[in-house]
Amino acid sequence: MFERIDYYVKRIDGDYAYLQRLDDEGTEEKCVAMALLPPQIVEGSRLAYELMQYEVI
Repeated sequence: MFERIDYYVKRIDGDYAYLQRLDDEGTEEKCVAMALLPPQIVEGSRLAYELMQYEVI
């Protein structure tokens, strides 16, 4: 349940980023508020989600 999940930022639309899992690209995009993400992200950034936090990898 607290395993690391890797994402890439597929697109940014205003105050939201749409993330795609790297291990299963067939899953639906995850919409996340930009306020919850590291400030330096751009489209194409890779993120790790672990222990309820996102970090750039």
